[in-house]
Amino acid sequence: MKIGAILDKVKPFLASQGQEAVKKVGYVYHMEVAPAKGKAPTYWTIDLKNGNGSIQDGKQGKADATFTMIDNDAADLFSGKLNPQTAFMQGKLKIKGNMQAALKFTPDIFPKGSL
Repeated sequence: MKIGAILDKVKPFLASQGQEAVKKVGYVYHMEVAPAKGKAPTYWTIDLKNGNGSIQDGKQGKADATFTMIDNDAADLFSGKLNPQTAFMQGKLKIKGNMQAALKFTPDIFPKGSL
Protein backbone atom coordinates (compact mmCIF):
# COMPACT_ATOMS: atom_id res chain seq x y z
CA MET A 1 0.00 0.00 0.00
CA LYS A 2 1.12 3.54 -0.74
CA ILE A 3 0.59 4.74 2.83
CA GLY A 4 2.84 1.96 4.17
CA ALA A 5 5.71 3.21 2.00
CA ILE A 6 5.08 6.79 3.16
CA LEU A 7 5.05 5.78 6.84
CA ASP A 8 8.29 3.83 6.33
CA LYS A 9 9.91 7.09 5.14
CA VAL A 10 8.77 8.89 8.30
CA LYS A 11 10.26 6.30 10.72
CA PRO A 12 13.91 7.49 10.34
CA PHE A 13 12.80 11.11 10.87
CA LEU A 14 11.08 10.18 14.13
CA ALA A 15 14.10 8.20 15.28
CA SER A 16 16.43 11.18 14.78
CA GLN A 17 14.22 14.27 15.23
CA GLY A 18 10.91 13.03 16.59
CA GLN A 19 11.10 14.93 19.90
CA GLU A 20 9.92 18.13 18.17
CA ALA A 21 6.83 16.39 16.73
CA VAL A 22 6.12 14.80 20.14
CA LYS A 23 6.30 18.25 21.81
CA LYS A 24 3.92 19.74 19.21
CA VAL A 25 1.38 16.91 19.16
CA GLY A 26 1.35 14.79 22.34
CA TYR A 27 -1.15 12.11 21.22
CA VAL A 28 -1.27 8.50 19.96
CA TYR A 29 -3.14 7.63 16.75
CA HIS A 30 -4.36 4.50 15.03
CA MET A 31 -4.64 4.53 11.24
CA GLU A 32 -7.06 2.09 9.65
CA VAL A 33 -6.38 2.06 5.91
CA ALA A 34 -8.10 -0.18 3.36
CA PRO A 35 -6.64 -0.77 -0.13
CA ALA A 36 -10.11 0.03 -1.56
CA LYS A 37 -13.70 0.48 -0.34
CA GLY A 38 -15.02 -2.74 1.17
CA LYS A 39 -11.58 -4.38 1.49
CA ALA A 40 -10.01 -5.44 4.79
CA PRO A 41 -7.98 -2.61 6.38
CA THR A 42 -4.39 -2.58 7.58
CA TYR A 43 -3.60 -0.86 10.88
CA TRP A 44 -0.73 1.32 12.07
CA THR A 45 -0.05 3.01 15.39
CA ILE A 46 1.55 6.45 15.23
CA ASP A 47 2.82 7.45 18.66
CA LEU A 48 3.50 11.18 18.86
CA LYS A 49 3.25 11.23 22.65
CA ASN A 50 6.17 9.19 24.00
CA GLY A 51 9.94 9.55 23.56
CA ASN A 52 10.88 10.40 19.96
CA GLY A 53 7.59 9.03 18.69
CA SER A 54 7.22 5.88 16.62
CA ILE A 55 5.24 4.17 13.90
CA GLN A 56 4.38 0.50 14.40
CA ASP A 57 2.36 -2.03 12.45
CA GLY A 58 -0.98 -2.98 13.97
CA LYS A 59 -2.94 -1.44 16.81
CA GLN A 60 -0.62 -0.93 19.78
CA GLY A 61 -2.19 0.21 23.04
CA LYS A 62 -4.96 2.80 23.25
CA ALA A 63 -5.21 5.60 20.70
CA ASP A 64 -6.42 9.12 21.40
CA ALA A 65 -7.93 9.21 17.88
CA THR A 66 -8.41 6.73 15.03
CA PHE A 67 -8.37 7.73 11.36
CA THR A 68 -10.16 5.52 8.82
CA MET A 69 -9.67 5.95 5.06
CA ILE A 70 -8.71 4.22 1.83
CA ASP A 71 -5.09 3.99 0.68
CA ASN A 72 -5.17 6.55 -2.16
CA ASP A 73 -6.81 9.17 0.09
CA ALA A 74 -4.34 8.47 2.91
CA ALA A 75 -1.39 8.87 0.53
CA ASP A 76 -2.84 12.13 -0.84
CA LEU A 77 -3.42 13.39 2.70
CA PHE A 78 0.17 12.71 3.80
CA SER A 79 1.67 14.16 0.61
CA GLY A 80 -0.32 17.38 1.00
CA LYS A 81 -2.50 16.85 -2.10
CA LEU A 82 -5.61 16.45 0.09
CA ASN A 83 -6.53 18.87 2.87
CA PRO A 84 -7.53 17.04 6.10
CA GLN A 85 -10.63 19.20 6.65
CA THR A 86 -11.74 18.74 3.03
CA ALA A 87 -11.19 14.97 3.30
CA PHE A 88 -13.30 14.87 6.47
CA MET A 89 -16.11 16.96 4.95
CA GLN A 90 -16.17 14.77 1.81
CA GLY A 91 -16.35 11.59 3.89
CA LYS A 92 -12.90 10.42 2.71
CA LEU A 93 -11.59 10.60 6.28
CA LYS A 94 -13.48 9.25 9.27
CA ILE A 95 -12.35 10.12 12.78
CA LYS A 96 -13.13 8.28 16.03
CA GLY A 97 -12.05 9.46 19.45
CA ASN A 98 -10.73 12.79 20.70
CA MET A 99 -11.42 15.47 18.06
CA GLN A 100 -8.85 17.83 19.64
CA ALA A 101 -6.21 15.11 19.25
CA ALA A 102 -7.28 14.55 15.64
CA LEU A 103 -6.89 18.24 14.82
CA LYS A 104 -3.29 18.22 16.10
CA PHE A 105 -2.30 15.56 13.54
CA THR A 106 -1.41 17.35 10.31
CA PRO A 107 1.06 16.31 7.61
CA ASP A 108 3.13 19.47 8.20
CA ILE A 109 4.41 18.07 11.54
CA PHE A 110 6.79 16.03 9.38
CA PRO A 111 9.33 17.95 7.28
CA LYS A 112 8.78 17.86 3.51
CA GLY A 113 11.90 15.79 2.85
CA SER A 114 10.73 12.98 5.14
CA LEU A 115 7.67 12.13 3.05
